Amino acid sequence: MPKGFVYVLSAPSGTGKTTVGNLLLKEVPFLERVVTATTRPPREGERHGVDYYFLSEEDFKRKIKEDRFLEWAKVYRYYYGSPKSEVERILSEGKDALLIIDVQGAFEVKRKLPNAVLIFLLPPSLEELRRRLQKRGERELEERLEWAKKELPCARHFDFVVVNDELEKAVSEIKSIMVANRRKAAFVFDDENYLSLGLSEDLLKVVKEGECDAKKV
Repeated sequence: MPKGFVYVLSAPSGTGKTTVGNLLLKEVPFLERVVTATTRPPREGERHGVDYYFLSEEDFKRKIKEDRFLEWAKVYRYYYGSPKSEVERILSEGKDALLIIDVQGAFEVKRKLPNAVLIFLLPPSLEELRRRLQKRGERELEERLEWAKKELPCARHFDFVVVNDELEKAVSEIKSIMVANRRKAAFVFDDENYLSLGLSEDLLKVVKEGECDAKKV
């Protein structure tokens, strides 16, 4: 069965990771978002099982004890976590899993899944980040900005860094990363992944079973 990649998209609150993530899901056919769980109350228009799994704190802590989460963290006053079952289901279908989570969670995923691809989304400036948070109507503006200053240095430890100064450009750059991964030889010629390129059986047989003479030189 084809194997997929696990992508983690992280950024300080207000950088636009949810907007970027939603556009990626529309434009990348092999990508599916992992619906995460949280104890925070739903915002207007959010739906259980679509935007998040909205859980009580008691239920969330029970799932922690049962080891149901790939990662979890307490951010501000609320708990957030990524259900293992969601990631496993997506990968079993040969798709790539997209986790839109905080920095703490990203490092936990990388610890458990070393091949996970971590992408950090940066704002173009702190002033722009402040403007976006104000536009969003955040009541805890200064607290979120201070938290962002603690998260921003973590970008140095991610696999890729993308600046969200122009939305379309940021999405395009991340799409390029995802497509490039699916063109790696180790991925293309593993199991049935070659079918995604439309390779014929006879060509594949030559590539996989033939001898590379150039390596003899």
